[in-house]
Amino acid sequence: MKFDIVLAGVGGQGVLSLAAIIAKASMLSGHNVRQSEVHGMSQRGGAVMSHLRISDDEIAGDLVPRGSADLILAMEPMESLRYLEYIKPTGTVVTAIEPINNIAVYPDIEKILGTIKSLPSAKMVNSVETATAAGSARAANMVLIGAAAQFLPLERDALISAIKEIFNRKGQEIVNTNIKAFELGEQA
Repeated sequence: MKFDIVLAGVGGQGVLSLAAIIAKASMLSGHNVRQSEVHGMSQRGGAVMSHLRISDDEIAGDLVPRGSADLILAMEPMESLRYLEYIKPTGTVVTAIEPINNIAVYPDIEKILGTIKSLPSAKMVNSVETATAAGSARAANMVLIGAAAQFLPLERDALISAIKEIFNRKGQEIVNTNIKAFELGEQA
């Protein structure tokens, strides 16, 4: 098994938390994992991209080759389109639908969403509204992991365990909110 993911968003959205949860769940499942350093400007509002590679075999490098990603997981719709050159023909894009207007002339959101809808395999999620229903808009990234769970080569229990382990230091209420966001994302 080999599974390559490109994670994208803007600084402050939790792209690193997305990567940490999926990487931890992969390790709990006995897989090898390699993650790249964050590419881009990680300050709030700057573009952020990371590569995550999961395999049962040894992984030669951290970076996902263009045209070979199984999944693009994006916290922002324009960022999902920015990295389409990485997706393989049978790959899937899972993205939040809420734009972050971090540039002076943000493209028309309806055109962006229309382009995403036209992809062979795409899932769009209202992540902030769903996370708010779970108890915190800040859990939007966990909504996206829930929405992407059906495409990941990982068991649900491993993802839940990873969420618990990563957020445990922040207290049980934060753990519960993030699990609820994950569960609502599964249903999205």
